[in-house]
Amino acid sequence: MNITEKTDEEILAMAKPLWHDLVKYSNEGKYGEFARNFSSSLARAIDQVVAGHQFANSELARNLSEEVDSLGIIRRGEHVTVLYRQRSTKKQGEWLGRLVLGYEDGKVRIFGASIF
Repeated sequence: MNITEKTDEEILAMAKPLWHDLVKYSNEGKYGEFARNFSSSLARAIDQVVAGHQFANSELARNLSEEVDSLGIIRRGEHVTVLYRQRSTKKQGEWLGRLVLGYEDGKVRIFGASIF
């Protein structure tokens, strides 16, 4: 089944623990755990040195709040993008979180993740 055929509720149920883990391991600076649900193509594309530098030097990446709101889902091709309102525990304001999900070898994997 293509992930785009899932209901919003099913997609959000799959996305929630993945986003939670990204927030948790970003805050802890544990890149290996952070990337454990990445698709093979995303894992190959991310430079671990750059990611490690971001964890060490980004106040936002190390202080993400567990308080998050889902804003919507975009379906395209074989992937869905879940949009989140993300907050920080140290910085005022709100950020847009983006989580791209799809299937790889029968498992839901992360094909993209970012905070703007």
